[in-house]
Amino acid sequence: MSTSNSIRVCDVMTRPSPFVRQHAPLGEVVETLLSNNVMGLPVLDDHDRVVGFVSEQDCIHSMLVSSYHCEGAPNVDDVMHNEVLSVEPEQSIVDLAQIMGKNKPKLYPVIDDGRLVGLITRSAILSALWESRTHCDAQ
Repeated sequence: MSTSNSIRVCDVMTRPSPFVRQHAPLGEVVETLLSNNVMGLPVLDDHDRVVGFVSEQDCIHSMLVSSYHCEGAPNVDDVMHNEVLSVEPEQSIVDLAQIMGKNKPKLYPVIDDGRLVGLITRSAILSALWESRTHCDAQ
């Protein structure tokens, strides 16, 4: 039985991570968000390096502006954040839960040696912590 302190990000992350490519049309981003039921996506360049992150909120704002004015065809580069908050696969979920309690992101790309290896969500962490807690109650 593992304690929540020994559970690592790689134990509960989604893999492979959904992602979009740099320069993707915003419609493709929205479809990928919806089909994968996630609130955000890493953006990869042609060399599979994470170069940005785009959220539902980023897309909503852009879609409101472009649909209201019926102009432009935005792409992910227009709305993504270039500074990506990420985590490593060996990081403890307890440490990450504490970070998530202080910061806004609800999900993080998991990056190992510069490469995207997964996506970790607040829900996955909550589920793992809850499962760990139920083991405590069973003792």
